[in-house]
Amino acid sequence: MNKIYVIGIGPGHRDYLLPIAEKHIKNSDILIGGGRNLQSFPDYKGLKVTITKELATIVELMKGERVTKKIALILSGDTGFYSMLNYMKKHFTNEELEVIPGISSFQYLFAKMKEPWQQTTLMSVHGRQDNYIEALQKQGQVALLTDSTYGPEAIAKELLLKGYGGVALIVGENLSYEEERITIGSPEEIILAAPYEMSVVVIKNG
Repeated sequence: MNKIYVIGIGPGHRDYLLPIAEKHIKNSDILIGGGRNLQSFPDYKGLKVTITKELATIVELMKGERVTKKIALILSGDTGFYSMLNYMKKHFTNEELEVIPGISSFQYLFAKMKEPWQQTTLMSVHGRQDNYIEALQKQGQVALLTDSTYGPEAIAKELLLKGYGGVALIVGENLSYEEERITIGSPEEIILAAPYEMSVVVIKNG
């Protein structure tokens, strides 16, 4: 029976897709992913399946089709950080999965900043409210994955509310795409530059 390939495709642009990831995508019969991710593969010859909120339906499809078909599940960035891998591991054993890493949006943004990131606390506010301000107090620098509900503008307003008006924010928006925008400024300046699309935020305290 075929393994299911869980593949990180990087920040988005095909230039940042690892060759091994491209090989397994090309060799698959079914490609499953978010709508924008699937658009990155217009020349794909197999069946494309868009992920919806009905994840159980996707899992059932995988269980049925993997008997005779090669399946690739593509995920933004790297597979090991707040991705669908955790959900997959609840429904498939390690032997049933093959995981291919990708370049994370954090890696990409820090490369654009020309800075190392080993001392940075990595967090996500995607669908959650992690206490990044507490982490900022302890570590001095945090990097956040955001979503459409709690994006850079909301983060900047929260920082002002908690008395962190002196921090610097770096917002990486639509990273690696043609419409990429990197905005650097104080919380007030970040608010003035809104609205934002898909973003990663780095906060520096001092």
